[in-house]
Amino acid sequence: MLSFYNHHGKQGRREFLRVGGLALGGLTLPGLLSTKAQAAGSGTLLKNKSVIFLFMHGGPSQIETFDPKMSAPDGIRSVTGEVATKIPGVTFGSTFPKLAQLADRMSVVRSYRTGDSRHDIKPVVHKDTLNANLGSLYSRVVGANHPENGMPTNAVLFPQAIDDKMLPAVTQFGKFDSHGLMGSAYAPFVPGAGGDMQSNMSLAIPPNRLDDRRLLLSKLDRARWAAEKSETFAASSQLQQQAFDVILGGVSRAFDLSQEDPAVVARYDTAPLVKPASISTRWKNYKRYIDNAQSLGKLLLMARRLCESGCGFVTITTNFVWDMHADKNNAGVGEGMDYMGVPFDHAVSAFMEDTHNRGLSDDILLVCSGEMGRTPKLNSRGGRDHWGNLSPLMLSGGGLNTGQVIGQSDRHAGGPQTEPIERKDLVSSIMHTLFDVGELRITRGVPNEIVQVATAGKPIPGLF
Repeated sequence: MLSFYNHHGKQGRREFLRVGGLALGGLTLPGLLSTKAQAAGSGTLLKNKSVIFLFMHGGPSQIETFDPKMSAPDGIRSVTGEVATKIPGVTFGSTFPKLAQLADRMSVVRSYRTGDSRHDIKPVVHKDTLNANLGSLYSRVVGANHPENGMPTNAVLFPQAIDDKMLPAVTQFGKFDSHGLMGSAYAPFVPGAGGDMQSNMSLAIPPNRLDDRRLLLSKLDRARWAAEKSETFAASSQLQQQAFDVILGGVSRAFDLSQEDPAVVARYDTAPLVKPASISTRWKNYKRYIDNAQSLGKLLLMARRLCESGCGFVTITTNFVWDMHADKNNAGVGEGMDYMGVPFDHAVSAFMEDTHNRGLSDDILLVCSGEMGRTPKLNSRGGRDHWGNLSPLMLSGGGLNTGQVIGQSDRHAGGPQTEPIERKDLVSSIMHTLFDVGELRITRGVPNEIVQVATAGKPIPGLF
């Protein structure tokens, strides 16, 4: 029988939760799952979509990505040139040739601005999102775990989710796992170095941390094997067996890329594209460039697997690599796009083709953006500095309209020429993808603050 006990106890460990009865304070997990199942079928609040937010931390250049401005003067136009896309008359920066051939499956917003040039993690976590990861708002509405299989509904993937030898997450500009006012039960699940997927920990949970679902995932396979051989499991009701699955089920397999077709893993893999020996060691970000190249594709593959298993919101970031000042820390835009742009082009195109082939394009929305853009004019070192008045933004899937450019920048890509799209509009678009916002307004138990976040902006014109 699987038990949970006080982590520090030696003799006389106080068992306070037991799988089988699985009761705590009179509330049984089968009963809780039954309640959730009834609630899930009672309305049209959920659109049964997932969101993957690929956060391009550091501030990608709008010019070298999706708005090359080759008619602008030297020193402004893209230093990497341009490549024609499937949309007539539309070009991308030349390090995006694969994405250019998939432009009919995405919407590029050229009038998006984040509003300031500070390094932080807006709009994923900001005061506009109640200082919580956007995924925590989602979890607060739908529950921290999927009612059928226990999959966390909100996750954050850093490079250490792929390899614990990679650098730890950058937290100096904000914490991606922030739950803000939502409560720790709704904090994102973060697999990684020394974490639940990579270590064989003892299944011991302090009572005051029962809301931390990460600790529920240790020794899953062994416990599941034992449970399935028990007479109690065989004779239990469907909801009781579902309760076993919440604790012991196949959740961990979604995080295990060895369960994936090797050909698919190879298609996503970005490691061969940027050899460590090709990266100049004079940049302090040298190791981050390596980690980005070695992890980005597999992080997107893992995110797809999580969404297939019931996770509704996944944040991906590869540790602050899009800063392109050409200073002592970072390469300039020309060299930097070789390190960041090439893996991005490969990984995102692999994801788009994979989800299309699997019939998942309408079910998963991919959002790609950072906290700001870059100055229209190159600095004296060949870099671009911080710029909050225009930022790159690309969206694909989710059942939204694609094959279009929304809005226009001015002639030097320094600001919107058409009506600006603000970060509150992006947040509203994401919330409208996940929820019927009209239903959200009237659903009992949904905090009014979440409704305010969903309705503070307007969905981006042309997407819906």
